[in-house]
Amino acid sequence: MERNELYPIFLKVSQLQVLIVGGGNVGLEKLSFLLKSSPNAKVLMVAPEFLPATLELAEKHDVTITEAVYKKEFLDGKHMVIACTDKPEVNEEVYHDCRERSILVNVADNPPFCDFYMGGIVTKGNVKVAISTNGKSPTTAKRLRQFFEDVLPENIDDLVKNLNEYRKTLKGDFEEKVEALNEFTKGLVNRKE
Repeated sequence: MERNELYPIFLKVSQLQVLIVGGGNVGLEKLSFLLKSSPNAKVLMVAPEFLPATLELAEKHDVTITEAVYKKEFLDGKHMVIACTDKPEVNEEVYHDCRERSILVNVADNPPFCDFYMGGIVTKGNVKVAISTNGKSPTTAKRLRQFFEDVLPENIDDLVKNLNEYRKTLKGDFEEKVEALNEFTKGLVNRKE
């Protein structure tokens, strides 16, 4: 069986510089996805033209909009790039330019030209669950996201906050604290043994 070998991480994109190349429907989708999860992301969008909805969203979130064709100079100081133009040759140019500079890049709908994928995300307060299908099926990730949105209780954030307060009261070394938290929370998961 094939195995998903992606390494999941949660990036503090409010502390990183993100470039989105493309101003069409896919650019709007990528910007929306990013801002839904990280409303304070630092984003520059570059394209010859933008959808009105993109401009409206950008204004609400302090996203910098630059009406221009892509040039390598737009990569200066960037940590992460999403290429989503309707021109495959431009997207591939962005990919190769990013690889030269060791910048993480995602070319929309082109898995071989991606260092990362933007999977399905469920957020309930401090709890965030990310879903990946290894770039194979965004529709499956969407359906799983909908499932987890339904099954994760709205008050799960209360549990997280309460456990954080309990954790602060624990004495001992790291292993003792982990053991105490594991014992305290084992009833949260119903396991059949």
